Amino acid sequence: MSCVEQMKYKLYLERTSFREAREYIEKTSDEVYYVDPGYKIFKDYYIIGVPPIAMGVKGKELVFTYVKPCHGTFVMAIESEEEIERLRAREMEKVKATLTKGGRSQAAAAAPASFQDMWKR
Repeated sequence: MSCVEQMKYKLYLERTSFREAREYIEKTSDEVYYVDPGYKIFKDYYIIGVPPIAMGVKGKELVFTYVKPCHGTFVMAIESEEEIERLRAREMEKVKATLTKGGRSQAAAAAPASFQDMWKR
């Protein structure tokens, strides 16, 4: 596909800010995932924006921000179980990588931090 606009989509918000788009996705989606700018969907479409960029799943719809130069940021949704599964698999890989690096076991072994210790830094 060469352009998201050529796909069958729903438009939820028009000409909004990145922050408003993220908040809308967070409030209305069944599942929310965060991606970095440049995350690729539908094989050749790159998500752009100000991190954290929220992507939502609402039923069978993938809900995401779409930036159209000179027109602003939009929140749109496209039905795509394939893209939703790819997003979920990416999230699972992030969790597995954290566990492999010992992120959870190191955190569990460390002494709990006090509020005063956090502000000494």
